[in-house]
Amino acid sequence: MIILKDKNVIHMTNFDFLLKEKKFASFADVAVSAEKLFSVDLDACVLNCRRAMEFAVKWMYSVDDALVVPYQDNLVSLINTEGFREIVSADVRRRMDFIRKVGNDAAHSGKKVSPERAKLCLYNLFIFLDFVACCYAEEYTQPSYDESLLASVKDESAPIPSQNDLDFEKLLAENKALREELTARRKEQEKAYIPKPLELSEYDTRKLYIDEMLRDAGWEEGKNWLNEVELYGMPNPSEVGYADYVLYGDDGRALAVIEAKRTCVDVVKGRQQAKRYADILEREYGRRPVVFLTNGFETRIVDNVYPERKVSNIYSKRDLEKYFNLIRTRQSLKHVRVAPNIAGRYYQEQAIKAVCQSMDEKNRRKALLVMATGSGKTRTVIALVDILLRHGWVKNVLFLADRTSLVTQAKRAFSNLLPDLSISNLCETKQDYSAHCIFSTYPTMMNCIDSARDDEGKLYTCGHFDLIVCDEAHRSVYNKYKDIFNYFDAPLVGLTATPKDEIEKNTYDIFDLEKGVPTYAYDLAQAVKDGYLVDFLSVETKLKFIEQGIVYDDLSEEDRETYEQTFTDEDGNLPEKINSSALNEWIFNEDTIREVLRFVMSNGLKIDYGSKIGKTIIFAKNHRHAEKIAEVFGKEFPHLVGFINVIDNYTTYSQSAIDEFSDPKKLPQIAVSVDMLDTGIDIPEILNLVFFKKVYSKAKFWQMIGRGTRLCPNLIDGADKSKFYIFDFCGNFEFFRMNQGRPTANMLALQGAIFQLKAQIAMKLQGLEYQTPLLSAFRASLVSDMARKVRELDRTNFAVRQHLKYVELYSDEENYKALTYEDTLIMGEELAPLLMPEEDEAKAVRFDALLYGIELAFLAGKRYARARRDLENKVIAVSKVANIPEIMAQSELIDKILHTDFLDTAGIDEFENIRISLRNLMKYIPVDKTVYDTNFDDEILSSDWKDSELENDDLKNYKAKAEFYVRQHQGDAVIAKLKGNQPLTKEDIALLENALWKEVGTREEYEAEYGKKPLGEFVREIVGLDMNAAKEAFAKYLNDANLDSRQIYFVNQIVEYIVHNGVMKDLSVLQESPFTDRGSIVEIFTDVALWQGIRKVIDNINANALAA
Repeated sequence: MIILKDKNVIHMTNFDFLLKEKKFASFADVAVSAEKLFSVDLDACVLNCRRAMEFAVKWMYSVDDALVVPYQDNLVSLINTEGFREIVSADVRRRMDFIRKVGNDAAHSGKKVSPERAKLCLYNLFIFLDFVACCYAEEYTQPSYDESLLASVKDESAPIPSQNDLDFEKLLAENKALREELTARRKEQEKAYIPKPLELSEYDTRKLYIDEMLRDAGWEEGKNWLNEVELYGMPNPSEVGYADYVLYGDDGRALAVIEAKRTCVDVVKGRQQAKRYADILEREYGRRPVVFLTNGFETRIVDNVYPERKVSNIYSKRDLEKYFNLIRTRQSLKHVRVAPNIAGRYYQEQAIKAVCQSMDEKNRRKALLVMATGSGKTRTVIALVDILLRHGWVKNVLFLADRTSLVTQAKRAFSNLLPDLSISNLCETKQDYSAHCIFSTYPTMMNCIDSARDDEGKLYTCGHFDLIVCDEAHRSVYNKYKDIFNYFDAPLVGLTATPKDEIEKNTYDIFDLEKGVPTYAYDLAQAVKDGYLVDFLSVETKLKFIEQGIVYDDLSEEDRETYEQTFTDEDGNLPEKINSSALNEWIFNEDTIREVLRFVMSNGLKIDYGSKIGKTIIFAKNHRHAEKIAEVFGKEFPHLVGFINVIDNYTTYSQSAIDEFSDPKKLPQIAVSVDMLDTGIDIPEILNLVFFKKVYSKAKFWQMIGRGTRLCPNLIDGADKSKFYIFDFCGNFEFFRMNQGRPTANMLALQGAIFQLKAQIAMKLQGLEYQTPLLSAFRASLVSDMARKVRELDRTNFAVRQHLKYVELYSDEENYKALTYEDTLIMGEELAPLLMPEEDEAKAVRFDALLYGIELAFLAGKRYARARRDLENKVIAVSKVANIPEIMAQSELIDKILHTDFLDTAGIDEFENIRISLRNLMKYIPVDKTVYDTNFDDEILSSDWKDSELENDDLKNYKAKAEFYVRQHQGDAVIAKLKGNQPLTKEDIALLENALWKEVGTREEYEAEYGKKPLGEFVREIVGLDMNAAKEAFAKYLNDANLDSRQIYFVNQIVEYIVHNGVMKDLSVLQESPFTDRGSIVEIFTDVALWQGIRKVIDNINANALAA
């Protein structure tokens, strides 16, 4: 019931207060009709709630100067403009968004609207229109909302307003004259508005967040989703409980139970209650349902397989049904058989078994394979996927890589080796979103998560994939695409050749592993020793200019004259030297490039009996450098037409260029690359790598070296490739011998970095010493701007939804009143990466970042000499174009900065004044685009040919070292006896103890990893049993003409198993495939004595691994 000024006037609906103002007519009538329709037609009710809201929004745009109509004038665009967000609070906008979504559902989905949702739509519409009235009404008294009025309207003939859309253009024209008056009124009256805080009860939490989460996952209320399900057997006096939600499958059995809590309540409070519900449902349906705990912001899953964990969303119905099907069909991974035609090398098999052991026995959901470039990571993961498919662990697989070329290569390999698996590359024109194995780059998958749909709705729900393979994990997982991994709830297998141990983004931390201890590792040194990859020789060559720069005094008379003509500035000053860092950046010295090309062409590995240099990659510094190399090559070797080609991001149809370079029968022989060929390209014919740039990342350096490590038979005049050359002209090997290289920065986009700086400044400004009017106003402006940016985030985007708890928290300026250091860390981690760049001049934004950095350093009492020099240089650059009026207007400030001690005594107020006053002048700083092509005589100072230094100390755990030792010493007498099935003596065991308990590590370390496993058995499991020795042990049966084909098959399977595994301790494997493919033991061996004889041979083989 609404009572306005006159307490005797009683109105029929909650929206009658709008009827007093004629200007509200365009939406007031629709709102009144929406409420009257509540008891007549719920769908029509919510549709008119949405229409009333849309009409009111458009009316606001027609009367308020602060609101500018966006390019698209649909509702979602109108309520998300910066101006609208400034006026309408986040709480009110959340209510509006609810109305919009429910209205869209009613209009397009065909699903019936429940009375509860319709009630909430009407109440949220009331809140919004009350705000509109407060801002724009001539007379306003706050109304109250009376839900009982909804039941009082029984008129079946309630008028349904015309469904014609509002003529927006006409409305804008009609109200143009009112804009100035109503804008001023809104600015004055909005201060008096009393917000209705969104204090979400458990019920409202469900309606606003959880219900929408369920609908987004495709659940249908009343059909496969029931609310408040009565369950008997609870530990309370009535023995009755009510599960908030139960989700059902097509067979009518419960798939999941959801326990909902208020948004402000920790979800774990409902854990025990949900467990009780699951117990009851399990008894009723004979299957334990999955449990979800959620408060709308945070959701956790208890799936009865893995420990409770956080998930991004509720599973869809097909996700849950798939999950139960996989659980039912899942087989043990304890004794897997790796397809030898896919991954036939011993280390590939070991890598696969290590992942299987991790997933099965250790119940881990993440694994990291560190395998040298060229060792067959892709084949390894294909064989792993094959096993997981055959053993019922996965159905849908996602393969992610950060380059289209890597995705294309992987898809091709999967297609060739697993031809029956349905696959699709989302980066290609023709896509099959429903294929069981999806290949994609990160950006493509980001775009597909919300857009890919089929007949059942959203396709890529959070439980859609059962395995994610992340290629080149060392540079991919922790970048801005990490939200993909947070969104999908799937086991993760990472592949990389060079993991990074960096604090900010430690690869091992991401995979829940101890530093330096991946799930399995196979390094380049071991691969070379095993003969699976080729070694290299490094040719470390020093050029004078690259080492020392171009020094004027060292030049010839002729070159000095050219130097003077080229580098004397307008004031007649001549630099003494040009630093080496300028080379190939803005100075391109032709003779330096010529020396490099001559040296490589003379000394590089050649094919065709020395007549042609082998395939060569030159790693250039930038595109201009690459083009200059190709130009100089053309001058120096004009007879070698088509021999060299630049392949980088400037290249149109770059994949075609890579394919041509990859073809050994086609030119070019030399590819000049800027980043594009650094990683992920497989060209076995490569014989020479040329580093014509500095590489500061050790991980990237070894990835680049990996371009040359692959085997290639018959490459050099009928002989196999046995080595390749690395020509290093920039001191990279020397740099990495001296240190570990620079960690790759965890780069945050500029807008995110500024947001983080503002948060830290706002926290510092809370101190007592900064409570002045100016600084308080400054802090208030920072907070207002930060909250505005958070409010502008698109909450329908899947990446934003991963951080919704913090988006909601920091949308409200109230939550900035007492910022803590933890708050600033959360804002930097959760929100900063989500921010979108504003339409602002890039140089001005960079200047903002510089000054905010100085302000923060000042507040923290830290030195900022480097930033100050940068500021002074920018102001000097601006002062050189002072003829521009905007710059002249700031001449006094510029003069103070450059010619007084102003910066020495400046504080926050002064620095902020500098930022505001000068930021828009940065665009006038002239950019020196001068590039100098010179031809000064350079010279080679030295050239050292060195063997590779393949020492790898990254794998420091005992297990890796012990297994490495055994593989390295297979020729030792004791290990050879074990492999040959010869019995060990006590002396042999003593030798093993010395090696494994003293040389490699300690007995304690061994037993911590392997328990009481005998040493001989441990070694045998690594090296296996020699095939001839195994056949000799079973010769009596393999050569017995009386054995039938099934029995011979069974014995051969035992032989093959023992050859691969060394021993057969667990005879239960004999009851699984492939042993049972032609019948069980009882069916095959009806003669018990025959089986006992075979069993005795197995026991003898096992015993020979023990001491006599």
